[in-house]
Amino acid sequence: MFKKTTLNNGLRIVVTPLQNTRAVTVLVLIGTGSKYEVKRINGISHLLEHMIFKGTKKRPNTLDIAKELDRVGGIYNAFTGKEFMGFWVKLDAKHFDLSCDVVSDMIFNSLFQSKELAREKKVIFEEINMIKDNPQGYVLDLWEELLYGDQPAGWMISGSKETLEKVSRRDVIDYFKSHFVAGNVVISIAGNLSAEKALETAKRFFGKFKRFQKPAKRSVVEKQTTPQVLVHTKKTDQAHLCLGVRAFDMFDKRRHALDLIAGILGGVMSSRLFIKIREQRGLAYYVRTMPEHYTDSGYLVTHAGVDTKKLPEVLEIILREYKDIKDKKVSKEELTKIKDNAKGHLYLGLETSDAWASYNGIQEILRGEISTPEKECLKIDKITQEDIMKVAEEIFQSRRLNLAATGPFKDKKQFQSILKKFEL
Repeated sequence: MFKKTTLNNGLRIVVTPLQNTRAVTVLVLIGTGSKYEVKRINGISHLLEHMIFKGTKKRPNTLDIAKELDRVGGIYNAFTGKEFMGFWVKLDAKHFDLSCDVVSDMIFNSLFQSKELAREKKVIFEEINMIKDNPQGYVLDLWEELLYGDQPAGWMISGSKETLEKVSRRDVIDYFKSHFVAGNVVISIAGNLSAEKALETAKRFFGKFKRFQKPAKRSVVEKQTTPQVLVHTKKTDQAHLCLGVRAFDMFDKRRHALDLIAGILGGVMSSRLFIKIREQRGLAYYVRTMPEHYTDSGYLVTHAGVDTKKLPEVLEIILREYKDIKDKKVSKEELTKIKDNAKGHLYLGLETSDAWASYNGIQEILRGEISTPEKECLKIDKITQEDIMKVAEEIFQSRRLNLAATGPFKDKKQFQSILKKFEL
């Protein structure tokens, strides 16, 4: 069972003691990301994540930081999303103090040197090139661009070369000071140590976050009356697609039904779309349907890679399955199967200290509260066949359809006609 403590300055510390491991994970989460940016500095959250590894007064460069964790077998990294970013270290629990020392030093004492900033921008430019050269992943960025357009929710987390080139050292420092404030930070610790020791150590190393008002982000604006298509023309042997619909945010009670619908359609190897597209017709190596729940928006999307000539056929198969799940009641057997899968997947995903640190910490940073796996499973169990049909009827409507695709396509007209002629 976790223990949550809120310090006087607003900093939240969540500790999850675990006895079946020798490891401990320290995860520092900040409630910021690309949704908190303005266009002029799009990509600055991700750039800041990189810069925090570039040296402190005590550890002047990246090597000084890395070698301390490497010498004890530590695993460490960082990430940036649209609504939160994080820095984490996982190591033997006997080196817990070291992990807190290194991570807190990086956060409170980073130098943000101009020469390192210029060099790290080049690294990120190559990361952007890598992203765009990987159509399987890039189509997911195009999907959110299609849904949300020219607002923070629709921008790439990495930013663009054009915006990053203009970001100054002053911009980075100002962004850091305004977002890395006590009320906007969660320290999530999980592993083989007592809650009391973890809390006291975390207070000592991380308690000095300043108490300023945490920044706000622009609310997502959504408006759609007809099917929408975005095509990225690229010479490839395989087309990659994202076909789906707008849905619910993480606070919506319908999200559990949506998750089960995604599972039924394309969440497992026995799912409807996996069987029909891959196993029966051999049209794709990968096909999956996923839900996404942000704090103020959400969606369900089917993601697949297919022969460029077979894309229209695959689109029609997906659309027929969308229609079928809203028109015909899911059987009790199929619903039970996907519920058991969801619950089993949840518990199996919590076998390690880093998984627990993420599970509890991310809920706290985004929702402001933590639901246990047991509570989540009770919510899953309560979903009925009627709930599935009701949510499917609501989301699977022709006017809500969206398609993003990459491949050697000259225009989007043929795909628009498929979506418009198919009645959901």
